[in-house]
Amino acid sequence: MVAKRILYEGRVQGVGFRFSVKAIATGYEVTGSVKNLIDGRVELDVQGEEREVDEFLNAILDSHLRRHFHRFVVHEIALRSGLKGFEIRH
Repeated sequence: MVAKRILYEGRVQGVGFRFSVKAIATGYEVTGSVKNLIDGRVELDVQGEEREVDEFLNAILDSHLRRHFHRFVVHEIALRSGLKGFEIRH
């Protein structure tokens, strides 16, 4: 199992980014959340088996969302227990 936090920069708020990420997540065995940050970025926390997480993140890169961000930064984070599903946080 791995856990990652990805910070997306660009025009990622007000374009359905979080809802699209959640929709993409339904095709993968991952848990986590996505939320808007006050500074205009979007924060994605995801965890699961390494292959699933990597495929999920690649699906985001291959989706229509790619045109909305010009940079993303990936950080390894600690695994969290008790997570179920994938949610949009406010």
